Amino acid sequence: MMVHPIASGSSGNAYYISDGQSGLLLDAGIPLAQIQAGCGYQVSQLSGCLVTHGHSDHVKAAKDLARLGVNIYTSRGTAEMAELTGHRIRTVQALGRFHTGTFEVLPFDVEHDVPEPLGFLIQSTVTGERLLYITDTYYIRYTFTGLTHIMMEANYDLETMERNVREGRIDAGRAQRIIRSHMSIDTAIKTLKSFDLSRLQQIYLLHLSNDNSQAADFKRRVQALTGREVYVC
Repeated sequence: MMVHPIASGSSGNAYYISDGQSGLLLDAGIPLAQIQAGCGYQVSQLSGCLVTHGHSDHVKAAKDLARLGVNIYTSRGTAEMAELTGHRIRTVQALGRFHTGTFEVLPFDVEHDVPEPLGFLIQSTVTGERLLYITDTYYIRYTFTGLTHIMMEANYDLETMERNVREGRIDAGRAQRIIRSHMSIDTAIKTLKSFDLSRLQQIYLLHLSNDNSQAADFKRRVQALTGREVYVC
C-alpha cells in the first residue's frame, strides 16, 4: 500500500492511498488545486473519497470533487452538516461494509464533536493489506487485527497543553474542547497496545497540534513501542 500525505493538521487534511490498481482520497480538507497536485493530477481516476466528518479542515473540497465525478463516501450526519447533496454523495453507516474500486471499506463510529463522525478500516482486495484511518476522536472503542498500515491522530501531549494553559498560550476552554474531541499521544499509545500489530509495516501520526505536540518525542515513543517505520505528518 502506498500512502501519500498531502496535508495534515488544523489547516487542512487530505491523504492519498493506492494499492497499485485503485486510488482513494482520505478526507478533502484543503483546496481542490492542492488535492489535484497531491494526486498527480489524476483526480478523475480516484475510486472515491472517504470523509470522516463535517469540519472544514476535512471536507472543504468535497463538493468540488463531486462535481468532477468523484464519489464521496461519508455519514448522513456529515453530509447534512456540510450540505453535500447529489448522486455523487454516497452515505454510509457505521459497521456497514462497502466496496469501491479494489478496496473493501468498513466505516466505524468515533468520538468527536460533530454528528456521526467515522473512522475507516480499508482492505485491498489485490494485496490483502489492511489500513486503519483514525482522526479527530478522543478514543477508539474497537480493536483491530491484521493491520499493515495505521494512520492515526496524535494531536497533543497533555503535559505540554497544561503548561500552555498555565502560561496563557491557550485558554482553558479550548484545552477542554481538545480533550473531548482529539486524541492525545498517551491515548494513541494505549490504543496501539490494544491492536494486533504482528503484520504492521508503517504508522503515520496525523493531525499534530502546532502548539501542544512534540513531534520528535511522539515518533520516538511510537517507534519504541512498535519497532516499525513511523512517519509524522
